[in-house]
Amino acid sequence: MKMSVLRPGLLVSLKTSIKGGVNYQRVDLEPEHVDATGASVAKWETLREIPDPAEYERAVVARSAARAQITAVCSASSFGLLCPVHRESDLAAAIDAAREITDRHNAGAACTHVDVYALVGRIAQDDAEAARAISAEVRELLETMQQGIAAADPAAIREAATKARALGQMLSADVAGKVSQAIDQARGAAREIVRRVEKAGEAAAVVVGELATQRIEAARFAFLDLDEGGEVGAAPVDAPARGGIDLEPAAVGVVAMYAAVQPGLEF
Repeated sequence: MKMSVLRPGLLVSLKTSIKGGVNYQRVDLEPEHVDATGASVAKWETLREIPDPAEYERAVVARSAARAQITAVCSASSFGLLCPVHRESDLAAAIDAAREITDRHNAGAACTHVDVYALVGRIAQDDAEAARAISAEVRELLETMQQGIAAADPAAIREAATKARALGQMLSADVAGKVSQAIDQARGAAREIVRRVEKAGEAAAVVVGELATQRIEAARFAFLDLDEGGEVGAAPVDAPARGGIDLEPAAVGVVAMYAAVQPGLEF
């Protein structure tokens, strides 16, 4: 049976950098040599000099702000930033806003230059391998929620739930619904652990034994089936928002990569 797992989306590879503003000087104290134990040993010290600390701090702030513009419309994953196709125009606007931030800084800077580059690729809507990759990551987050409940660790539960919620926007509606139910159950378990263990002082083992986790387990096994060779399909394609990035899919590969870079960048 073909299971619809993945919404069409975009994979964003983001790079930000600061050039200039800081100098490093290395002084060798002991050249590399073999000590009495036979280990290779060397010793040096590094001197860092920032000629204009105030400007360098502004560069750091500008780089962080530019990056935040783009990450705000994406979900973090092990494969890079993921953006659902219905937010394509938001991503285009975010890239423009990020460049405006760096351009403003660079126009008034004397010794620093901030760059922001984004490579944007379209995830094929019928790509079973992409669906399995994202599904595997969601499954790992579900497993982390279960482990957090078993360890009575509400912080670990909430962190995994937050990441899973963000990735859920890349999943088809029916699969995302199962994940959402699992997340709600995990968050409920975290609240119970805080209320009964951390505040009321009940034994963690007793509280954990009473917590329901069947929705988390059901969602985890659904994704496990995909990794074991279950056939996956694509979710229906949403109409792209007007004003978005005009990307054409490549004929080969899981993800076709495109450059959304500042003028003059060479590959």
